[in-house]
Amino acid sequence: MRKIVLAGNPNVGKSLLFSRITRTGAATANYAGTTVALDVGRFIFRDEDYELVDGPGIYSLEGFSEADASALRIIGEVDPAAGGVIVDVIDATNLERNLGLTLQLISTGKPMIVCLNFWDETKHRGVAIDVPALERLLGLPVIPTSALDGSGVAELVAALSAARPSPLKLEPAALETEYRWRLIGEIVGEAQRLEHRHHRFLERLSDFTLHPVGGPLSAAIVLVSTLLFVRFLGEGLVNEVLEPLYSRVYAPFVAGFARRLPWEFLSSLLVGRGTDPLGSFGVLTSGIYIALVLVLPYFFSFYLVFGFLEDFGYLPRLAVVLDKMFHRLGLHGYSSIPVMLGLGCKVPALMSTRMLGSERERTLTIALILMSAPCLPQTSMIISLGMNYGVNTVLAVFASLLAIAFLTNLAINAMMRGESSEFFTELPAYRVPKAGLFARKLGRRIAEYFAEVLPMIAVGILVLNVLDALGVIAFITEAIKGPVKALLGLPPEIAPIMILGFLRKDVSIALLAPLGLSSGQFVVASVFLALYTPCVAAFFTLARESGIASMLKVVLLVLAAAILGSSALHGIFAIFGA
Repeated sequence: MRKIVLAGNPNVGKSLLFSRITRTGAATANYAGTTVALDVGRFIFRDEDYELVDGPGIYSLEGFSEADASALRIIGEVDPAAGGVIVDVIDATNLERNLGLTLQLISTGKPMIVCLNFWDETKHRGVAIDVPALERLLGLPVIPTSALDGSGVAELVAALSAARPSPLKLEPAALETEYRWRLIGEIVGEAQRLEHRHHRFLERLSDFTLHPVGGPLSAAIVLVSTLLFVRFLGEGLVNEVLEPLYSRVYAPFVAGFARRLPWEFLSSLLVGRGTDPLGSFGVLTSGIYIALVLVLPYFFSFYLVFGFLEDFGYLPRLAVVLDKMFHRLGLHGYSSIPVMLGLGCKVPALMSTRMLGSERERTLTIALILMSAPCLPQTSMIISLGMNYGVNTVLAVFASLLAIAFLTNLAINAMMRGESSEFFTELPAYRVPKAGLFARKLGRRIAEYFAEVLPMIAVGILVLNVLDALGVIAFITEAIKGPVKALLGLPPEIAPIMILGFLRKDVSIALLAPLGLSSGQFVVASVFLALYTPCVAAFFTLARESGIASMLKVVLLVLAAAILGSSALHGIFAIFGA
C-alpha cells in the first residue's frame, strides 16, 4: 500500500482535499490548528491501494508545537522505496507565502507533487499562474485544484504515479532566509502575473470585519446573534421535540422495562428512583435525559452556526480582533473560539480546546471557559430570576463572573511559567459553504458526540447513583451546610441545591426562588453555583479531554476561585449593607 502525505500551510484546504479523495468526511475549518489529530483514509485507484494521511498545517519544517511535531513525524515517515509521496498543497492565491515550505520539502529529496488549491479563487483575485512554467522551475508536477467544488481532484490522484524528487539541489544552508526569499521571488516573478480588479462584496466584508471599528462591532453582532440563534433553536428542540419524545415515548418504555427486571438494585441503577429524570439518578433516565434532551440540542445548535462561521472564514478574523485582550491573559486569539462556544454549552467548548498548541494554553483556556460566563440555560435562568431584583443585580452577577475569571487567569498565568505563543494565522477568503460538505462535517461532529460524550455522561450518572445509594451524597450535603453559612452568608437550604447543580446548572438557579434571598445573596449564590463545579456532562468531557489528573487540578482550582470570589462578594455586600 502506497502512503500519501498531505503537507502544507494552515488554511490551504488539506482536510477538505482529504475528504474529497477518501470520502470520509474529515472535519475541516478555516483556521489554523483544526487538524491536531491525524486523519487517515484509504482509497483505490487503478487497482492500487493508497493510504492518505492528513496532518496539521505547518509553516516550516522547524517544529514549534505539538501539532508541528505530529506533521513533521508523518512527513519523515514517507518512504520513497515503498512508493511514498508528499503532496504539497499550496494556496494558489498566496503563492509567494506558500513556496517557503515547498522549498524545504524539496530539500528532503522525497517524491512530491504540488497541488495548487483554491484555483477557482485566482481569477477573482486577479492572479494568473503559468502552470507549465511553475512545473519547470520547481521540477515537479503541478496540478491546479479546487477542493471546494472538486475540480482537479481526479487529475491530482491520477498524477500520483508521476511524483518524483525535484532536481533542484537545495542544501539546508541554501534555505537561509535571504537566499530562500530571493529564490522564491525569482520563481514567483516568472510564473505569476497579477492584474488589477475590483473587490467583490465578500472581500469588502472581509476588510470591514478587520477594521479597528468594524472588527469589534462585527464581533459583537456575531456573538450576540450566535447566542440568540443557539438559545431559540436549542430551546425549541428541547421544548417542542425532545422533551415530548422523552416523556411520552421513551420514559414509559423504560419504566415498563424496569418493572420486568427481577433485581431491584439493578432496576434502581438503570432507572433510579422516582419519575423525575434529573432526580432519579438512573443511567437510562438521568443519563439519557441529560445527554440527549439537555445537552445535545445546544451542542447541535452551536455547531450548526459555528460550522457555518468556520467554513465561511469568519473565525480567524474574530481571533485577530480578540487577540490583544486574550494576550493579556497569557493566551492568543484562538482561545476566543472555545470561550465563545462555552457561552452556549461547556461540552463543545471543552472539546474544541484540542486546537490549542500547548498544555499551558489549554489549562488557561479551560479555566476561562468554566468561569467567564454560565452556559446558555443557566444564563437564561439568572436573567429570569435576577430581573425580580432589578437590572443592576443581573449586571452584578455577570460582572462578578468576568472579574473572577480574569483575575484567576492572571494568577494562573503568573504561576505557570512559559511565554504565550505568538499568534500567526491565515485569513482565508470568505466563501459560501457547500451544503453537502457542511452537512457531512456536522454529522461527523454529532457522531463524535455520541461516541465520546454520551458514554462519559452515562458512567458519571452511574457513579453518582452508587454514591447516593451508599449515603455519600447525603453525608456531603450535611457536611457543607456550616461552611456555606459562614463563608457565603447563604441559608443552609442551599446545600442540597449545590448537589443538584452538578446535574443541571439552570435548575439549581431556579431552586433559589423559594429561599427568599436578598439581592446580595442572590448575586453570591448565582456566582457560586455558576463556578463551583462543572455540570456532569462538562465534568466527564473534561476528564476525557485532559485526563483525570489534569481535570482534578482544574476543577479544584475553579472551586477555590469560586469559594474565594463568592466569599469576597459576601464580605463586600456585608460591609456596604447590600
